[in-house]
This record gives sequence, structure tokens and C-alpha cells, in this order.
Amino acid sequence: MASVTLVRTISFSIYQKAKYSYSAAIGQVTGEEPLVTVNRPGSIPTPGTVVCFGAAGATAGAIAAFIACPFELTKQAAQISVLMASSNNKTSMDDPVRSSYQQKGAFGTARNVILHRGVGGLYSGFGFHMRKSHRWRDADMDNHEAVRDTIGTGIYFTTYESVKQLLVKFQGSNSPTSPLSVATAGGLCGLVSWACIYPIDSAKTHYQRNCLTTAADQPVKMPRIQFNKASMYRGLGVSMTRSCLINTIFFSSFEFLKKKINALPDPED
Repeated sequence: MASVTLVRTISFSIYQKAKYSYSAAIGQVTGEEPLVTVNRPGSIPTPGTVVCFGAAGATAGAIAAFIACPFELTKQAAQISVLMASSNNKTSMDDPVRSSYQQKGAFGTARNVILHRGVGGLYSGFGFHMRKSHRWRDADMDNHEAVRDTIGTGIYFTTYESVKQLLVKFQGSNSPTSPLSVATAGGLCGLVSWACIYPIDSAKTHYQRNCLTTAADQPVKMPRIQFNKASMYRGLGVSMTRSCLINTIFFSSFEFLKKKINALPDPED
């Protein structure tokens, strides 16, 4: 709960700042800032707005991934610790590693990951290479987390802003954040982003699980990301449904509170 709140807060903060920076940069080249276009009543998405929101989202995702990766790995290990410890697929090498994660809290799990694989182990699935031993070279030089969050967050914000803009136009609303357009765009951005990045997330999860259940002196094979393989989409329906509902509520709350905050009187006046 705390980790999700932290990562989301950082991601949105970076996105808000980045989109204004990219908008200003694009405006200098094209003569009109994408944010000015978006706020004009009756406007539709343009290449400039898509590039602005996509680049800002990708920037936010890439930076937030540095924080999200250790939290996600620890959360995953804590959630499946009992399953790992009781798995029938054991070898004499794996058994002590699996059992060491049993019935530990989040902080205990994090300490266990560091014990088995060092601090760099918390970034399994990201590519944060911290050791020089040959056994880490193939295992740690990966970037599934960064790729997933960079692409996914770029698609996430581009879909949200573009769909919201189109719905506002079709509704004939003068407000760029009408409640229906915000709720619909929020739900759709969750659906679209998960549908696009799910195979990457599946590969990342598979790799992280193998890192957690493999002894430190054993290499971990990098899984292939296959967008045309059905097994890579296992569980997609549940993830999309959850994401749709959460993002509908989240963006509706976010835009509502944003309006209220913007309406507050300036303390310097």
C-alpha cells in the first residue's frame, strides 16, 4: 500500500513537471504548445500532443522504475513465499533458498534477497548491475522493469490525455476535465497500457521469481518476451479489469481534487 502510493505519487509528480517542459520545447519548434492545444475547446489530439504526453509519461516511468523495482520484487517474494517453500519442484540447491523466504514480512524478505544476491538482487528485472562476478553478468544485465515502466507509462498517459480530449470534444463540453470523460479515459488507459505491456510484465515476473528461487552461484536464464504467445497473456483479464476499475476511481478523484486545489485563493493575494 505504502509502496504503491509512493511510486504513484513520484510518477505523477514527474509527469506533471515533464509535460510542461516538453510542451514548452515543442512549442518553440512548432509555434504552439501542445498544452495550449489541449485546453482549447473543440480540439482533437495532434502529433504534438501525443509526443508531449508520451515523452512525459515515458520519462516518469523510467525514473519511477528505480524505486518501483525493489518494492515489486519484495512484494512478490512476500506474497508467494509459502508457495515457494512448499513447492514440489525442489533440488538440493534450491531447497534452502526457497525455505529461507517462508513466513517473512516485507522487510525480512528484502533482507533475505540482499543476503542471497546482494543489494543488486533487489533490482533483478531491472539491470542494475552491481557485481563483477561472471555469474552475475548474464543474470543482472537486464531491463525488463525499465522497459515495462517506460513504455507502459508512456502509453498510459498518452491514452488518458488523448481519450479525455476526444470525449470532451464529442460532449461539447467547455471543461477539459468533464467527469464522464475523465472516468472513461481513466478506465481505458488502464486497459490499453496493460494490454500492450503484459508480455513484458510476464517475462519480468518469471525472471524475478527464478532469481528468488535460485542459489546465488547459479545463473538465471533471461526469458524471451513473446507477444504472439498465448501463455504470456495468462491472467491478463483479471489485471485489466482491476486496472480499469482502479484508474477510473483514481483519475476521477485526482481531477476532482485538482480542481478544488486550483480554486483555492492564492495566499499571496
